[in-house]
Amino acid sequence: MNTPISIASIGSISPLGSSNEVIWNNYLKESHLFTAKEFNGRTYWIAPLSNEDKEAIEVLRTSDGKYNRLDESVLYAIAASRKAVQNAGWAKNKDFGINIGSSRGATGLFEKYHKQFMDTKNTPTPASPTTTLGNISSWVAHDLGTQGPEISHSITCSTALHALLNGVAWLRGGMAEKFLVGGSEAPLTDFTIAQMQALKIYADSENPSHELAGPFDTARGKFGHSYPSRAFDLDKKKNSMILGEGAATICLQKGIHENTLAVIEGVGYATEPLEHNVSISADAECFQRSMNMALGKNKPETVDVIVMHAPGTIKGDSTEFNAIKKVFCNKLPFLTTNKWKVGHTFGASGMLNVELAILMLLHQQAIKVPFVTYDTTPEKIGRIMVNAVGFGGNAVSILLRAPNIEP
Repeated sequence: MNTPISIASIGSISPLGSSNEVIWNNYLKESHLFTAKEFNGRTYWIAPLSNEDKEAIEVLRTSDGKYNRLDESVLYAIAASRKAVQNAGWAKNKDFGINIGSSRGATGLFEKYHKQFMDTKNTPTPASPTTTLGNISSWVAHDLGTQGPEISHSITCSTALHALLNGVAWLRGGMAEKFLVGGSEAPLTDFTIAQMQALKIYADSENPSHELAGPFDTARGKFGHSYPSRAFDLDKKKNSMILGEGAATICLQKGIHENTLAVIEGVGYATEPLEHNVSISADAECFQRSMNMALGKNKPETVDVIVMHAPGTIKGDSTEFNAIKKVFCNKLPFLTTNKWKVGHTFGASGMLNVELAILMLLHQQAIKVPFVTYDTTPEKIGRIMVNAVGFGGNAVSILLRAPNIEP
């Protein structure tokens, strides 16, 4: 990339928390952030926001009469964007672009209005404007008072990283100097979870605990923790995806500055031809192409860590791992994921992966998946690759490097 593009700040709200300190402390713990939910006599797992952050969202909702009817996906995006812009020092600068996407959009509101229509054959006036995908970036732009372009889109689970691609393209094309990009998702509705269960990829609700998990406790003679999502467990026999909610946004700007958290050294993308609903080959050819494109002229061995997409499904985890082996051969980087802890947040997941990558760069500590055996752990972390892919085989890979590392 000819023009250095840097990440000036990040803001997020998720089951991990909403402040960098709380989020990092949660990553240092080996416990997951799932809770059980009852529906129609069955129990299934979800990863919701903390009670404290839910209360903060309610405060935001009631702070302005116009916000009272917004979907949680929009409110999450506003909360995350306020933090990112404040941390970047952009609060007084209104001339920046916004691209925030979502896989599902205003799921909760759409279901609410649809039920109302089925019951009464009528729907209120706000039903249409408050359930469009364009709703997210438009309301964030309104909240921040920006004058730049605002874009919303849906490219399933790689949505947030596609927003990052768009931001980089605008900056490199000279059409903007700064861009706020990210993803937001509020999918913890019964209908959304039922869709994932229909695909037979959701964590087993009949036996959700998967007791053979976690570090082995020799004193007690059994495993110490229960991990409902077995993301990046390549030996699992059942799919174990669990949904989470949240939003994450980052501030992109040209050049490397005093506040730079990470430099975007390479971007890659690829799409596989549609052959079925998921459309990803056994060796994830889309990931092979996106990772090779992101590497550019960098040698594979210069990458210290890969934050995998790893949704917790048998095929999703194994195909991505196969692609990594094809690209990195016998010298695999340290591999990790956060979905065993925080679940799959659909369109926001890629940017939460970026957040994990930034925190590992800042703290110079690799976060392990507790039920995965690691031969080595990197002593220094200079470059991290972040992956995301969604239904349709639309993969994105982003190569980040610490600002003090020479290109």
